Amino acid sequence: MRKVMLLVFVVIASFTVYAQEKTISGIVTDDSGPLPGVSVLIKGTTTGTETDFDGKYSIKAQVGDALVFNFVGMVTQEKTVGKSNIINITFKADNILEEVVVIGYGIAKRSLFSRKRKKQKVNNSITMSLQGKVSGVKIRGVGSDNTEKPLYIVDGKSSSSKKIAKINPNRIKDIKVLKGTNATSLYGNKGANGVIVINTKTGNHENENYKEIKENQFEHVAFSPLSTFSIDVDKAAYSNIRRFINNGQTVPADAVKIEEMINYFDYNYTQPTDEHPFSIQTEVASSPWNNQTKIVKIGLQGKKIAMDKIPASNLVFLIDVSGSMSDSNKLPLLKSAFKLLVKQLRNKDKVSIVVYAGAAGVVLKPTSGDDNNKILEALNNLEAGGSTAGGEGIELAYKIAQKNFIKNGNNRIILATDGDFNVGASSNKAMEDLIVEKRKTGVFLTVLGFGMGNYKDSKLETLADKGNGNHAYIDTMQEAKRVLGTEFGGTLYTIAKDVKVQVEFNPKKVQAYRLIGYENRMLEDEDFKDDKKDAGELGSDHNVTALYEIIPIGIKSTFLKNMDVLKYTSTKENNDYDDELLTVKFRYKKPSKKTSIEIVHIVKDIKSAFENASVDFKFATSVAVFGMKLRNSKFAKKMNYDDIAIIARQSKGKDENGYRSEFISLVEMADIAN
Repeated sequence: MRKVMLLVFVVIASFTVYAQEKTISGIVTDDSGPLPGVSVLIKGTTTGTETDFDGKYSIKAQVGDALVFNFVGMVTQEKTVGKSNIINITFKADNILEEVVVIGYGIAKRSLFSRKRKKQKVNNSITMSLQGKVSGVKIRGVGSDNTEKPLYIVDGKSSSSKKIAKINPNRIKDIKVLKGTNATSLYGNKGANGVIVINTKTGNHENENYKEIKENQFEHVAFSPLSTFSIDVDKAAYSNIRRFINNGQTVPADAVKIEEMINYFDYNYTQPTDEHPFSIQTEVASSPWNNQTKIVKIGLQGKKIAMDKIPASNLVFLIDVSGSMSDSNKLPLLKSAFKLLVKQLRNKDKVSIVVYAGAAGVVLKPTSGDDNNKILEALNNLEAGGSTAGGEGIELAYKIAQKNFIKNGNNRIILATDGDFNVGASSNKAMEDLIVEKRKTGVFLTVLGFGMGNYKDSKLETLADKGNGNHAYIDTMQEAKRVLGTEFGGTLYTIAKDVKVQVEFNPKKVQAYRLIGYENRMLEDEDFKDDKKDAGELGSDHNVTALYEIIPIGIKSTFLKNMDVLKYTSTKENNDYDDELLTVKFRYKKPSKKTSIEIVHIVKDIKSAFENASVDFKFATSVAVFGMKLRNSKFAKKMNYDDIAIIARQSKGKDENGYRSEFISLVEMADIAN
């Protein structure tokens, strides 16, 4: 009888527990709307899920369970399951990010506000270094069976404990250990037990391609008074650099494009109020890295066009489905990213989908933007496999775009790929020639890069540059939300094309100058008025920032070499402009026009200490000098990472989306790794 009663008690207890389990669902949002990719975990377990592109989630939990909601740059939230089956979350930006980092198999804990960091000594055995508990990450010996194994990432790719046990410790550059919210926000539920990121000395980016960058040097105003360049609104370099740093890898010098780093961030520029599609703002202050020089900031702010005012769009999604796109951070991420874009389409928009692998084909004929289900179904059915006939895919995409061309509309191809073309036209030169010919059709090109290991940045930059478009690198769903969600209009709608900048320096005030970044965007001085010369495009609400470092007259600098006075050319100063530092001219074309329009802006010579400069000025210079440090620039030798972090912290401003806080985190991680 006692056994029967015990059995009944167990059954009732089990049934009661089961009855308490239920499905909890809800929507996670922030100030800008639904948040995709939010990690939802039952506290104390590895059970979890992520929000979809509508910010929705669903998870089975019991009454009394605590649900933990994590998202990078946001304050972690915890909610206890009660009577209600619905739990909605609204995130707020988190201004303090904290990580645990292991360098040389040692441990260093730090927050954004910690300045004391020391590299630890290297153990001789990777197994010894990872055994036991590493700041909350359970490791019971590399290669052993463990039901609570951490996620191992070697040179940016997922690996197993058995494989890392075979790695020669002498090959390892450093190790980074992530736990808690830092692990799950970057790697989702796979990182619930912690993430061990191992970076080898060779890395895995030897098969990635970057165009060589030769840093701009100081130019003598007496011999070269003009500086001419094309604007660049691309932001791919910053998110790509972030990927390297987050993976604990050394950033290739040629991956560092300082202008793209600076332009990743929004600045508080005023909207245009006249007939031109952009406003102009300038600022001058002393340099934070050289007390003998000044910095000149030139900013453009594109006019913000409301979504209902953007003309009808004829979009062709050109998607790489070759075998190299099979990794989780390529085609699967790509499909989720495009769903964000699809959700914003209107019924007057139409979408076609072209794919390419060994050959190219159409998987979705022109479809109205309000037929979401049909477009999403076509995306969901995509699978990776085969070689990469990128040239053939581009040909077909332009053919479809031209066939469905909307006069005075927004006609654009959106190419998504890792850039690893290997069938047909594939070299950078061949692709450039192809795109130069195709841009005559009036169809614009946006290029989205995905993945790592074989990422061809140089090819994708060329395609975007020559195709009257822009280039972004998407490494996470957060970045996808930024590019295809928050900045949808700027990514897809051009308000000014072939935008060029030409600066004339006053030789009475300026001895020498150098443009910081834009090395791949430099133009000949005579190109400025040549309307046949291609230049950069400006999208709705885009802003563009350029920084010049100048050496005032009378300053002796080790960066300047002595030059003879010219015999036949006069360099006599004009005394009519005593108060002017420089004149900056802009030329642009309206998207459907062939003739450019010129704007002239004069910058006065003022004395302003760096401490008195605007918040945006200071932050932009902190980003610039960070890029210089990553490139090991001779111009930034006097600055260290702590100095950069201090400037960035002091100029973080409101930082509603947490991007500037994330930048500070990257600076400090780079400090530890170098």
